Amino acid sequence: MRRRQIRYAISIIALLATSLVINFSRHTGSTSHIYNNGLHKYTVSRVVDGDTVELSNGERVRYIGIDTPEVREKAGSGWVYKPRPYAEEACAFNRKLVEGKSVRLEFDVQKRDKYKRLLAYVYAGEKMVNIEMVKEGFAMIYMYPPNVRYSQRFLDAQKEARDNKRGLWVDLEENKISASEAKNNIGRVRMMESEVIDTHLTEKLLILKFKDNFKVAIYKDNIPSGSKDMIRSPNAYFKGKKVRVYGLIKEYKGHPEIMLHDMSQLVILK
Repeated sequence: MRRRQIRYAISIIALLATSLVINFSRHTGSTSHIYNNGLHKYTVSRVVDGDTVELSNGERVRYIGIDTPEVREKAGSGWVYKPRPYAEEACAFNRKLVEGKSVRLEFDVQKRDKYKRLLAYVYAGEKMVNIEMVKEGFAMIYMYPPNVRYSQRFLDAQKEARDNKRGLWVDLEENKISASEAKNNIGRVRMMESEVIDTHLTEKLLILKFKDNFKVAIYKDNIPSGSKDMIRSPNAYFKGKKVRVYGLIKEYKGHPEIMLHDMSQLVILK
């Protein structure tokens, strides 16, 4: 009789513990019981674009560390298919690497973005797809703290693509533009030379302003500790100086912008 009571008590405790874990996960949005920092196998059901895929379990995965040209553009309350230069090529290369195939996911510090997509390093066989996209010139690096575990590998891959003039980098040196030309080069990787007319600091960003509403944004966390003067006195450091900067020109709030992910993308000329 006593053994039966003990077994019954243990069963009740186990049920209560399971209920607490489930409720905690629902309340916090935690997915630690499904995903963790190890490598896990999944199947890619379809490629959304150059840096996003959908798994067979319905989850969407955004590749960490890269940014590819957009295939769709916002139009009113919806989206229209309007691929930027190299967007279709990036999508096709991504499809060749992963669509319909078994892949492994590796997570960094932050596991989901604001759109609830998983953020991951995706492996097809022994290759990290994120790195392959950069190395072949179909993506630029996109270092967004705190997910910066492989930042040097991404930098090395981008240098290889640029040195060999692959994809996005094919005509970088031959097509320098001014700030006033940036709006006509949305979706392209371009090298721009112009004078900084003002600066602005936010909680996360240092923003350089140029004429014709062109801006360059730099994550503070991506600025080396030896260059903190540019944060302490940004106007003294940049205002009135001509700079050369390269990167993928995107449209932000109706105006052209380059987001820098490494300070090697910017040089002060005078």
